[in-house]
Amino acid sequence: MFTVCKPVRKLARTAAVLATAAFLAACEPGGLGGGPSINTSKPVPVALLVPAGSANSGDATLARSLENAARLAMADLQNVKIDLRVYDTQGNANTAASVAQQAVSDGAKIIIGPVYAQAANSAGLSVLSNKVNVLSFSNNTSIAGGNVFVLGPTFDNTASRLVSFAGSQGKTGAVIVHSNDAAGQLGQSAIAKALSSSRVNNVGTVGYDRSQQGVINSVPTIKATVDSSGADSLFLTATTAGALPLYTQLLPEAGVSPSNTQYIGLTRWDIPSQTLELPGVQGGWFALPDPSKAQAYRQRYNATYGVAPHPISGLAYDGIAAIAALVSQGKSDALTASALTQNAGFQGVGGIFRLRSDGTNERGLAVATIQNKQVVVIDPAPQSFSGAGF
Repeated sequence: MFTVCKPVRKLARTAAVLATAAFLAACEPGGLGGGPSINTSKPVPVALLVPAGSANSGDATLARSLENAARLAMADLQNVKIDLRVYDTQGNANTAASVAQQAVSDGAKIIIGPVYAQAANSAGLSVLSNKVNVLSFSNNTSIAGGNVFVLGPTFDNTASRLVSFAGSQGKTGAVIVHSNDAAGQLGQSAIAKALSSSRVNNVGTVGYDRSQQGVINSVPTIKATVDSSGADSLFLTATTAGALPLYTQLLPEAGVSPSNTQYIGLTRWDIPSQTLELPGVQGGWFALPDPSKAQAYRQRYNATYGVAPHPISGLAYDGIAAIAALVSQGKSDALTASALTQNAGFQGVGGIFRLRSDGTNERGLAVATIQNKQVVVIDPAPQSFSGAGF
């Protein structure tokens, strides 16, 4: 789960530690991050770290949904047995480090979770010397590296997919509009990075303060930047719970028409569903996991547990699926970093994904638009990493 400001400040102090750890781990026989030897003929001990026990009431539901998803994945396994042990982090970094160490002492060969960035970072550091890898549910790439991988969807991945598609559709110039907070700055950086290696030029950047007045004040600047640069696309980091509804109302009124300037969103524009009703989002582009596969997972989860899954619960399913795919090959080094980062990747609840050697991930995403208040896929999610979209 993306967390900003506080975790990022703390993570800066451990950057040197992680960089050194990654260098040392690269010298290990198992490759970057190493990994324990396992006996694939016996159930593989896997630790699941969930945020149960925290003061945040929503964490209890999240923890339950993550465990449910992991067990749903285990029910789908063939010829692979996993011994799942669940540990509560209380949503706390120190507790996460402690239970991660306990899990390894109990025999865990790999850790799935925890959710929050600082907790995942602490858990990873606490078991680094044990050469145990951590597949965290975070999408904060600040913690990625060494023995910590992030399973959550990343800004870099989404920006790359959308920029590539924009180029394929003949777009030539984009203006980036981003909030001035940490999340907005990271989003802007991801978009700029994607543009720098594409056929679409970065022709301007406009920041705004996350307030109604901040959004209103930025509109004339955005209009002037689009006009002066000749931009044919506008890349927004705004979320549906933030500035997106206001921007999609004010920008067309100011003369930045979606019929002439393609609106592109770094975040999901279909959640919540009420967003689809907004006139200004019609025709906008955004990326999302393979819709048919994601829907099949939601239906299966609901049928099994009688409730809808938490939006990020599928990451727990993905973690189990990846582990099982590797263990099924019968190799004792199945859970080393070199095995986890196999180029072919894995099948998850939202389509294909793979882990990268820098601890980040790449997911096969679809590109969608909104037409007549409905989500319409205009470029399907790739089914392999050699296909379109990469």
